[in-house]
Amino acid sequence: MNKQKGMSTETAYRFFIYVALITLAISIIIPVGWVFLASLKKNSEFYGSPWTLPEGVHFQNFIDAFQKANMGTYMLNSVMVTALALLILLVIALPAAYVLARYTFKGSRFMNALFKAGLFINVNYIVVPIFLMLLDGDTFLLEQFGEGFLLDNLFVLALVYAATALPFTIYLLSSYFQSLPSTFEEAALVDGAGYFKTMISIMIPMARPSIIAVILFNFLAFWNEYIIALTLIPGPNKTLTVGLMNLMAAQKSAANYGQMYAGMVLVMLPTLILYIIVQKKLTQGMTLGGLKD
Repeated sequence: MNKQKGMSTETAYRFFIYVALITLAISIIIPVGWVFLASLKKNSEFYGSPWTLPEGVHFQNFIDAFQKANMGTYMLNSVMVTALALLILLVIALPAAYVLARYTFKGSRFMNALFKAGLFINVNYIVVPIFLMLLDGDTFLLEQFGEGFLLDNLFVLALVYAATALPFTIYLLSSYFQSLPSTFEEAALVDGAGYFKTMISIMIPMARPSIIAVILFNFLAFWNEYIIALTLIPGPNKTLTVGLMNLMAAQKSAANYGQMYAGMVLVMLPTLILYIIVQKKLTQGMTLGGLKD
């Protein structure tokens, strides 16, 4: 009786898990698929049932989004900002995470606590202070040199992205570095390798799964970020998300829905492709990062 009861409980639990996962998958797949289909419809097709399939493949929506709505330039800006932010982030976070995870020195505990405290800071709450600091800096540069460059600058935006992502990135990478055995470093030390060469040649390649997980998470955050980009880039050098919001506002009043949904696809497609490519490495990075000897 107890064995049958245990089996029935396990079966019910599995059934609940499967139903929950299927429901979650459907709730994600249907809206995404609907947006892709809507991006291929002509404008006249939106006045009927929203669930009807497109009569044909209308790629003109994407052409109009690139040319008329300037989405091509916005996408290039987003690519530049995201790539630069990821590069700056990894150059700073990898050595910092390695040192904090593998070495103990005066002030190391305080620095670890400081980075962990940064996990609890919501970036959206400090956008206005960041903007005011950059505005004051631009005012000073304008008075001294006749020109300011801190606002409406894609490099500065990438720098802010990288700075705000440091606490999470260092925390995740440190957890992974702590899980690696020290025998590799000891062998490298015997072979005459210094600390820097050991980190570059041995430890960082071993941490590749965790690095891929960090790249994916931060890519999604940088690519989809809206509030900081809207605040720090008031001029024409907008990122894709800001350009999409402007496009949605314009096309709703113009009732040009196909072009609006084409812009949404341009925002979603890179993230979907990247996730499909690195999903296995992402799982490895998240699971192995929690293991410790």
